[in-house]
Amino acid sequence: MLLARALINKPDVLFLDEPTSGLDPTTSRTIHDLILELKTGGTTIFLTTHDMNEATLLCDYVALLNKGKLVEQGAPSELIQKYNKDKKIKVTDYNGNRLTFDFRSLKQMSQANIENIFSIHSCEPTLEDIFIELTGGKLNV
Repeated sequence: MLLARALINKPDVLFLDEPTSGLDPTTSRTIHDLILELKTGGTTIFLTTHDMNEATLLCDYVALLNKGKLVEQGAPSELIQKYNKDKKIKVTDYNGNRLTFDFRSLKQMSQANIENIFSIHSCEPTLEDIFIELTGGKLNV
């Protein structure tokens, strides 16, 4: 209800404090879609959240705070690459076998004779991983 009230005048700038806190996944996704639509339409949105996945999905720029102090800032994708020290990928085949390869040694992947590759995923840190690394603590949710 409060979100609808905030949007009724089509603001150029919108402040949202934990807009999906306590919501089920379906409703959260609906709110995320609305925020992305507003963002695409030119609305500037300041979002506070403890949900680092939400911040990665919705934000062009983040500021990570710990006890009121700024510990890091930047685009989520840039921060993830900055703190991606291991540079590894995980390969899973249809039999459930998992192998991890360093980016610098991808030749090993073909030499490992992995048949029937099911998935390949990069092993990047999340914003939550980065927050924990920088603060030594967990998010206070």
